[in-house]
Amino acid sequence: MAGSSKRILMLVGDFVEDYEAMVPLQMLLMLGHEVATVCPDKQAGDSVATAIHDFEGHQTYSEKPGHRFAINADFSDLDETSFDALIIPGGRAPEYLRLNERVLDIVRHFADTAKPIAAVCHGPQILVAAGVLSGRQCSSYPAVGPEITAVGGQYVTPGKNLDTAHVDGNLVTAPAWPAHPAWIRAFQELLEST
Repeated sequence: MAGSSKRILMLVGDFVEDYEAMVPLQMLLMLGHEVATVCPDKQAGDSVATAIHDFEGHQTYSEKPGHRFAINADFSDLDETSFDALIIPGGRAPEYLRLNERVLDIVRHFADTAKPIAAVCHGPQILVAAGVLSGRQCSSYPAVGPEITAVGGQYVTPGKNLDTAHVDGNLVTAPAWPAHPAWIRAFQELLEST
């Protein structure tokens, strides 16, 4: 990794999916990247609550309390132009983060400049709201598929075990945390190529 360390921005909020924030953060740090974790109305030293989503044979995922996830940068002082890539975990946070116009402007910057964007599970809800999926292929948790299609994107159906990732140019997406190995591998490959 010598010389290829990147500055990555991670957008989170309360009830972000625990594994989808914690594990990618740890994996990216292990690879030598710098990751700034931010949340609207939060600053460095704050934290967000997480939720653990599991697949236990019900018609949808179950939800349990997770850990606290540390915020290490101030959202209000954020300069997105100083980052090389963006990562958007899933969980319940995207459903309300997408209502924040500043969040959408940040996402549009990464899309407009073709910097790597990684989104997982419900994270693509923010991409939908930012208007950056028209004509793009995108995977997500299956419940988000109709939203992707409604804005002119092509929903990529995940594998049965939700463990696949999909790459479309600068965009790498996946359906849920079981895809972490494939998703982060594909994201790392994008980071290495930029």
